[in-house]
Amino acid sequence: QVQLVESGGGLVQAGGSLRLSCAASGGTLSRYAMGWFRQAPGKEREVLAVISWTAYSPYYTASVKGRFTLSRDNAKNTVTLEMNTLKPEETAVYYCVATPGYLYTLPSQYHYWGLGTQVTVSS
Repeated sequence: QVQLVESGGGLVQAGGSLRLSCAASGGTLSRYAMGWFRQAPGKEREVLAVISWTAYSPYYTASVKGRFTLSRDNAKNTVTLEMNTLKPEETAVYYCVATPGYLYTLPSQYHYWGLGTQVTVSS
């Protein structure tokens, strides 16, 4: 059973940066898509960035493109999201995800979810 554990959330001022990390255990994820979603209060979960097992050409949702950078290390079973120029409206719980396959952008396509880490951006 794959388990995902997020770290790196917290409180940051608007315009600041955070780095989220996700460590996977319970299997070899070298043929898995991995990435990050977030869910703000009262809103649906939305994809932020996902990356295939090749670790090339991550997908970014339009609102974070140019500000967020996703990377993965297959040898360490980790995925990292660097977030810059954060905005108050990006306050949410951020989830690490993984699923067998190449690259997906819908929440329903991901089998494994971490418990989430809170990111709060103050104005």
